[in-house]
Amino acid sequence: MSRNDRLMKACSMVKADCTPVWLMRQAGRYMKQYRDIRDKYSLMEMFKNPELAATVTLQPIRAFAVDAAIIFADILLPLEPMGIGVDFAEGRGPVIKKPVRTTSDVNLLRIVEPESDLGFVLESLKLVRQEIDGRIPLIGFVGAPFTLASYAIEGAASSSYILTKGLMYENSSAWNLLMEKFCATIISFLKAQVRAGAQLVQVFDSWAGCLSPADYESYVLPHSQKIFEALRQECIPSIHFSTGTAGLLPLISTAGGDIIGVDWRISLEDAWQRIRPGAGIQGNLDPVALMAPRPVLNRKSAEILDQACGRPGHVFNLGHGVLPSTPEDSIRALADFVHEYSSGAAAR
Repeated sequence: MSRNDRLMKACSMVKADCTPVWLMRQAGRYMKQYRDIRDKYSLMEMFKNPELAATVTLQPIRAFAVDAAIIFADILLPLEPMGIGVDFAEGRGPVIKKPVRTTSDVNLLRIVEPESDLGFVLESLKLVRQEIDGRIPLIGFVGAPFTLASYAIEGAASSSYILTKGLMYENSSAWNLLMEKFCATIISFLKAQVRAGAQLVQVFDSWAGCLSPADYESYVLPHSQKIFEALRQECIPSIHFSTGTAGLLPLISTAGGDIIGVDWRISLEDAWQRIRPGAGIQGNLDPVALMAPRPVLNRKSAEILDQACGRPGHVFNLGHGVLPSTPEDSIRALADFVHEYSSGAAAR
């Protein structure tokens, strides 16, 4: 297999032979191979076993023509060594055992040492990088400070974020200290991932869409900027992902990232108008479209590619992760369609 640098070219706003495509949660629960392993191990056991994590990471690479591998891990893994217990409960999603809600709680948190605290993720990256041998790029990732804070404070996923916003509004010193500790952990973890073999990184601010533009600008933007500035100084290509943030895109773009991720709630064309000049864009197929009849999936994919017009800097992806009930054949068909359809636009 020859070297595939389509995604790396997109991060540099360089035209490729066709549009790169990879999918969030492409390594995971929709694949039978994954479920066979999952039947034998808990999620935490899989994350902490580098051989298993590497195997899961490689499953979609071997099955589909995607243009990148993303390491099998979870954004919440740094919480445990920081002193915030986390459990991945079956059917419930992540549950925080010791929520952080007071100044005392924040003071007790420690900043992670990646090599000693999260060495299993780094070892997984090394194994995958060795296996793919430069054929496609390897993506590392972290959760953004706000999203990690929202989990740590709420204790689980939330629809209202009352406790998170309460701490922001009522105890700014505790909030800023919490964000600073997350920033320090995130930056050191990202740099360690790159040393271990990640060639670019994605920062997931999955729950930023619960914020107003004013709150994002006041309570989140300075901290996210710190992370992307550190990545820029290290010359590490980055993707800034969020969902439900059409109204925040100018601010999210200001925070940083070579590529700005967008979801299906805004057209790609409109989103590109809202982000800063010179930034690329990632998205933005609705994950449910992968369960539609093939002509519908192709039409929706073509609409996105037509809006991109073959311009450099577009990464085809979903607006969120692959859903568990997604047919594997749909992933295969999507990757093939994106490459075939966009190769014509690239040639023009």
